[in-house]
Amino acid sequence: MPTKNAAIKDLRQNKKRAERNRKVKSDIAALIRKVKLAVGKKDEPKAKEWLRQVAKKLDKATQKKVLKKNAAGRRKSRLAQMVNSLKK
Repeated sequence: MPTKNAAIKDLRQNKKRAERNRKVKSDIAALIRKVKLAVGKKDEPKAKEWLRQVAKKLDKATQKKVLKKNAAGRRKSRLAQMVNSLKK
């Protein structure tokens, strides 16, 4: 346990940030599940709508440094491939 006031405050801030980051990642995971479910049901309009929302969340998470740029890009790319496979 920290003893200095600055270290105590830092710990408090870290806990808040970790919780916020966990929430963002959880929201992204939920949206990704929805995209995969829509792809499984071959529901292209729904899949595209969810994909758009996932991309927006991923970009925002990248801006806020919750995710790394390439990780977000990789996820968007793989989901887009899944959704685009419905057109064939």
